[in-house]
Amino acid sequence: MPMANLAGKKAFVTGGSRGIGAAIVKRLAAEGADVAFTYARSGERAGEVASAVEAEGRRAMSIQADNRDPDSVRTAVEKAAKTFGGLDILVNSAGIYEEASIDELTLEDFDRTLDVNLRAAFIASRAAVDHMPDGGRIVAIGSNLAVRVPFPGISLYAMSKSALIGLTKGLARDLGSRGITANVVHPGSTDTDMNPATGEGADVQRSIMAIPRFGDPAEVAGLVAWLAGPQARGVTGAEFTIDGGANA
Repeated sequence: MPMANLAGKKAFVTGGSRGIGAAIVKRLAAEGADVAFTYARSGERAGEVASAVEAEGRRAMSIQADNRDPDSVRTAVEKAAKTFGGLDILVNSAGIYEEASIDELTLEDFDRTLDVNLRAAFIASRAAVDHMPDGGRIVAIGSNLAVRVPFPGISLYAMSKSALIGLTKGLARDLGSRGITANVVHPGSTDTDMNPATGEGADVQRSIMAIPRFGDPAEVAGLVAWLAGPQARGVTGAEFTIDGGANA
């Protein structure tokens, strides 16, 4: 069982109603944090995640937000900070995945990918640090594809996650004097509804792993919770890959 390493902390997670984001919300709550999170469409899923947080005895707040809309992201952060009385932890988890060859991609595809995977993280970070005390935590959910691109058709996604590395390392430098850490977690193939372990192409993904199995979202959430906790106060500007050795 998780320890109460985050007792009394207040967290904000973008994209927290499904997949890895939902697992992170639940793990932070299990370790003692109150958690606000955004969701794009499914109020029902968001309600289920919020109920799981409340079952841990913690406060939950689900906020519908469009990650392509800067005002929507900023307002969500401000609302959470006002309700909770500040924010100690920010997890930039929301993301989309576009797959197409360069000769098929459009400028709209480019803009949409950067808006959600990068610009929203910048906006959330910029808004959150105004409400974050010294010693706060920022964790970005990147991708092992930011480091290695083993298949065609993922240039936009890889680019956006590579840029997220630069943003997060820059935050580590900007905020280091306040003891605020900023790190990136790079999941590989993880069993979610976006990329199920039984889906088309799953065997090809497993073929490049040293440990040929899809990850569990809870494993990623455990690493995020450690980075958000007291034992990681000296860890900043770092990347952590959890991909079964696909990038080994």
